[in-house]
Amino acid sequence: MIAGLAAAPAAAQEAPTPSAAEQDDDGIIVTALRRNESLQDVPAAITAFTAASIEAAGIERPSDFINLTSNVTLVETQNAGNAFIVIRGITQARNSEPSVAVVIDGVQQVNPAQFNQELFDIEQIEVLKGPQGAVYGRNAIGGAIVIRTKQPSDEFEGQIRTGIDNGFSYWLRGGVSGPISDTLRFRLAGSWLDSEGFLDNPYLGEKADPVEDLSARGTLLWTPTDAFTADLRGSFSRLRTQALYFNIVDDVNDTSLPIRVNNPGQNDRDMENVALRLSWETEAGTLSSVTSYDTLSEILTGDSFNFLPIEESLFFFLFGFDLNQSQFLDVEAISQEVRFTSPEDRPFRYIVGAYAIDTNRFISTGNMIDTGNGVFPVFRSPSTNPLNPQATFLADRQNNFAWAVFGNASYDFTEQLSLDLGLRYDHDRRRNTTLTPAGFLPNVPGFPQGQTGEVRSVSFDDLQPKVTLTWEPTPTVTVYGGYSRGFRSGGFNQTGVGAVAASNGIVGVGDIFQAETAETLEIGARTSFLDRRVSLSANAYTTRNENSYFFVFLAANSTQNLGNIPEARISGFELEARARPVKGLELNAALGYTDSKITEFADPTVIGNELPLISRYTVNLGAQYRAPIGASDLGVLARLDYRRTGRTWWEPYNTTSRDPIDLVDARLGLEHDSWSATLFAENAFDEEYNAEFSPGGFVFKARPRRYGLELSYRF
Repeated sequence: MIAGLAAAPAAAQEAPTPSAAEQDDDGIIVTALRRNESLQDVPAAITAFTAASIEAAGIERPSDFINLTSNVTLVETQNAGNAFIVIRGITQARNSEPSVAVVIDGVQQVNPAQFNQELFDIEQIEVLKGPQGAVYGRNAIGGAIVIRTKQPSDEFEGQIRTGIDNGFSYWLRGGVSGPISDTLRFRLAGSWLDSEGFLDNPYLGEKADPVEDLSARGTLLWTPTDAFTADLRGSFSRLRTQALYFNIVDDVNDTSLPIRVNNPGQNDRDMENVALRLSWETEAGTLSSVTSYDTLSEILTGDSFNFLPIEESLFFFLFGFDLNQSQFLDVEAISQEVRFTSPEDRPFRYIVGAYAIDTNRFISTGNMIDTGNGVFPVFRSPSTNPLNPQATFLADRQNNFAWAVFGNASYDFTEQLSLDLGLRYDHDRRRNTTLTPAGFLPNVPGFPQGQTGEVRSVSFDDLQPKVTLTWEPTPTVTVYGGYSRGFRSGGFNQTGVGAVAASNGIVGVGDIFQAETAETLEIGARTSFLDRRVSLSANAYTTRNENSYFFVFLAANSTQNLGNIPEARISGFELEARARPVKGLELNAALGYTDSKITEFADPTVIGNELPLISRYTVNLGAQYRAPIGASDLGVLARLDYRRTGRTWWEPYNTTSRDPIDLVDARLGLEHDSWSATLFAENAFDEEYNAEFSPGGFVFKARPRRYGLELSYRF
């Protein structure tokens, strides 16, 4: 499971939790709009995965379900804490706020570094596309991902999953649950992964991407009366891997270079969370409270530009020495939400509430001189280690306090026609304190000199309205359309980068990056026929985007920075189909298309280009067959998934674009009531491609073919 059940609570009511794999006559039950309803009836573009489909598809991490969702992509980068979700052209970049609200059991993740984790003991995943701020609140500018873990059970039960693969990996995942008393239930779940890795570093004679990952979660559910519920949960995650093993190329399609860093480096990420949810039900409605506290710490070390052995590096050629680097991030956040939800069984339904979050964040980045003795982590102060002396160093402390009030209302004019209205107001105050020692502050002629201890403050605020009109002419046809506005706060780059960027001729980058907004018009329809054995959905949208982010790495002071694209237009559509032509056979197909154009930028040569990180289209094709073997208790499961991701651009100047990539995953297994054994292959045809390209030519290799065996046992 995503173990860091993170900080900021969801910004609207938490719908009652459906039971395991709950369905009605219309199929899957979802909570996308904060109420339980059939997937067929939801007036939104949504993809849902039940516990059964999660297991059948072998979903173990976020990239697995994202690759099964049209018009959604995940850009995996040089460290575990950076994985960028792109939904309908709304992108994310290093050090930015997320582009999507990730809500786990009613608690929203506060930091994008929490997202890319192992998934285990999951009941359901829902992916909503388009701005969802009025419903899900903070950072839902591109959409929302709603994850529900398996809840404490009335009877003792459990499951264990273990497996091996060709990366000399082994893992153990599982959960156990049951009653402690008549009113108290528990659930414990955990995951351990150990892998030697898949990507070769021939210079060091080892793999570049080994992983050790330990995650655990515990839940206590107390229901002393039918009207009161208390849900206390805690989690932690410990990840140990490596990072910063880039190659430098001109063409993102160039995968010919081997990884040849001389420092394997480290990527250590620690996360903890505790959350308390309280709920009181009355005849008038439900009063809820969500309190959450979480911490995240991540340290990166490794080679620096141009990621070659010392004697072959550019800096050694120019200056007679090479560099390596260290980056440290430490985040602490506490949040509180209260809300009141009216009963669902009335023509008029509403939610009102308020929310606040306080976040303290420290970040340091720097280069050290590589003397051939390794790279050592640097945390809050410059290195004094003579084996790894500090060359550049920047450090900042940020305190962010955000609050919001929100309301949502729904009214059924008739059984066929309904209207949903939502409005949220966000206010985000951000304060940045420069902690860089004076000797390391950038000094660029013609620009003001930064000062140690300097405090900068900025506030961002906006309204997020959402209006949706839904018409259901028959029980199997849903037509909807509406308008929504999404908002994402701006923030601070590290002190002095604006001057460094200007001195290097880089436009659009300053010490502050601005808040982003997205205004979307959308229409959609969903239908099913042939006794619900065939379902179709279609959605079309257009978005006016202001201050979209783009990423810039400044080699002069080794900083990762965000710039703004003042205005862009994004338009597209999704077409999806599912069919069950015969018993046991399920087929699916989906096409997502996104067209983006930059319409305003400081450099006029950029206008008309594609937005960074956006793939022009996605194609999904899949087939699954499940059937008993003769008259025995055994069954067979066979599944094949194909994903094509279209041409992808990486920075505003569109200097390079990645060719379309084709990935095939396959699974074949035996199933019994209490156990299963499954052979699997991911990227079965070993497609070679770079997962990311950053300005400056930095590319990060994607993982090659992975195959193995997984066993599970339920009790």
